[in-house]
Amino acid sequence: MNNAAQPAAAPQGPQADVTPENTTTPTRRRLRRLPVVAGLVAASLAASGGALAYGNARKTVTLDVDGQVTTVATFAGSVDGLLQAQGVRVGDRDAVTPAADERLTEGADVVVRYGRELTLQADGQESQVWVTALDADEALSALSSRGGDVALVASRSADRSDIGLRLDADKPVAVVADGETRTAEDGAADVEHVLDAVDVELGEQDRVRVTDAAAAGVQPQDGAPAPGVAVVVQRVAQEDVATEHPIGFETQTTEDGDLYEGESKVVQEGKEGVRTVVERVVTVDGQEESREVLSDDVTAEPVAKIVAKGTKERPAPQPVAPRSSGSSSGTSEEAATTSGPSVSGSPRAIGQQLAAARGWTGEQWSCLDSLFQKESGWNPSAANPSSGAYGIPQALPGSKMGSVAGDWRTNPATQITWGLNYIEGRYGTPCGAWSHSQAKNWY
Repeated sequence: MNNAAQPAAAPQGPQADVTPENTTTPTRRRLRRLPVVAGLVAASLAASGGALAYGNARKTVTLDVDGQVTTVATFAGSVDGLLQAQGVRVGDRDAVTPAADERLTEGADVVVRYGRELTLQADGQESQVWVTALDADEALSALSSRGGDVALVASRSADRSDIGLRLDADKPVAVVADGETRTAEDGAADVEHVLDAVDVELGEQDRVRVTDAAAAGVQPQDGAPAPGVAVVVQRVAQEDVATEHPIGFETQTTEDGDLYEGESKVVQEGKEGVRTVVERVVTVDGQEESREVLSDDVTAEPVAKIVAKGTKERPAPQPVAPRSSGSSSGTSEEAATTSGPSVSGSPRAIGQQLAAARGWTGEQWSCLDSLFQKESGWNPSAANPSSGAYGIPQALPGSKMGSVAGDWRTNPATQITWGLNYIEGRYGTPCGAWSHSQAKNWY
């Protein structure tokens, strides 16, 4: 089978020697278009039946071989005899009209169209079709019934692109690329030459298809011939993209005999792991078309958080300082003659010592320090004029601290002792009191 137009050859065989008048002359007659889908053509090919005797009178006919038109003076009696004499070979996919076994008459028009296999895209689906079209414009017209969006898909080889068919023998061709529309005047050229004519270069991944110009959105220009077909170039980019996703960590608990019951500390900080996914992303004219997962791996294992919980038994609470022997009611006034704990140092240092005596060290001390810093700044004379709260723990009223000793107004140790008693009785630990203070702004 011939897949490209064959020029009319010089006459071959005995007929070529009959007379000098058996000649071939080029002509500029308008090309004849045939039905173009192989298998649906009306013309048929006969098995070498051209030797039938239809007479050997000299006659002049027009021979159109895939768009190359010549005027032939011949003594052939049949269409097949003419084709043999002209060296034109046809196959099962090719179309000939009139039929090869028909009689050749004076002034006859003999048209040969070679069959070509093309890649058709209709409504997004690709298939292979055979056509006997003269050009892409003719093929698209015949194939338009295949779907609402019909195009011929070009094959790619390096930076070359081809559909195996000329584009348009009669009209210019539009080229749509990079958001612009350009016009190539020589529509009879192939895809490669049309792209070269308008200075459009193809990237390695770019796609090319040929479709109806109107379907591609090409608007005719005033005074200029309207293109029948458009070469549409789609810019394709491919990139491997890596994204990281966090993996949560777990919390583990251990026992620590050096910590009192109710205390805890973080032995090891937790850290999230990382899962890395690599995807191949394909974009067409800047729009994502597909995304394929190439790998999905844990690139960093999570680190567990380890928290130690205290198991050490707390010491018994220290006894409260004695009140005046003459007192029976236990009021702050009756305790006025007694003195609170005697501890030296700054109020904050006294607080740390008294807290440590209860086992409140480390995290618990930090919570207590934050709490009393917020309440009074460790100032034993701090007073809230609006509420009446007083002292380091901001007791309300301040006279409550008289339950520890009568010097509650001035002795930081007395105030802190009362505050620690209050915290332990109501919240259990300084961190419990500090959490409540953060949430409610009081404790």
